Amino acid sequence: MLFVFRGEAKTVREIHTDQITSTVAQLCIESNYYLGQDVLDALRTAREAEVSPVGREVLDQILENARIADEEQMPLCQDCGLTVVFVELGQDAHVVGGDLNAAIAEGVRQGYQDGYLRKSMVERPFSARINTKDNTPPVIHTTIVPGEQLRLIVAPKGGGSENMSQLGMLKPADGRDGVISFVVDSVRKAGANPCPPIIVGVGVGGSAEKTVWLAKHALLREVGQPNPDPELADLEAEILDRVNRIGIGPQGFGGLTTALAVHAETFPCHIASMPVAVNIQCHSARHKEATL
Repeated sequence: MLFVFRGEAKTVREIHTDQITSTVAQLCIESNYYLGQDVLDALRTAREAEVSPVGREVLDQILENARIADEEQMPLCQDCGLTVVFVELGQDAHVVGGDLNAAIAEGVRQGYQDGYLRKSMVERPFSARINTKDNTPPVIHTTIVPGEQLRLIVAPKGGGSENMSQLGMLKPADGRDGVISFVVDSVRKAGANPCPPIIVGVGVGGSAEKTVWLAKHALLREVGQPNPDPELADLEAEILDRVNRIGIGPQGFGGLTTALAVHAETFPCHIASMPVAVNIQCHSARHKEATL
């Protein structure tokens, strides 16, 4: 599309909502069927290091489950999750053909229907709790970025792990030790509920809602890849060590492998605040992405 701004002709790339819908539908299916190679590698590494016979057996079963899901093209877990979609929209792109959010929701509806994925969303959350029957609406996080592309990341999130989320409004004086203690205590309280081995997303800074977003966004990183900031990489390593010393182990049966990784992200915050959030991901760490 060509338009004129201050006398200068500029071209804007158009992305049709039909393409967005079909892409989201496919990502919903793929994320629920196929466990990422990074997660599989982390599980295999954990299996080799695990000293508990029961823990090793559980990890073997998790890996076998992933193999069957891949080969038979069926969901990794009966809980096919609340559909979280991260959108990075290039400021030089123009979405045409309809509403962006509606196109994403339609993709979720089609993907969960065509992929035979369990529909888990209910409306009227504190009263009737009526199933929407198509897993909509999705939770959509949109960020405007430079460029002309549209990046879509679909991340189904199961209820067991999401229910273990924690937000703490810590005092600045609590410092690094306070952050570590809050995260470790959150994992200890969660116990076996989030289906370990888990991935721990940690957000520090910003406001209450920003730090919760950071914790969830951190889960999108390749499993075990440290934060490029050395200070944060060191924080992740210490939390991971302390979490695995708790001894919850695979599926709560005890062992060395409570968590496969800890991923932390930070954001500047108010002088009077230090919000910290924990978002726990179960071993079925599902997310797939596409760029249009």
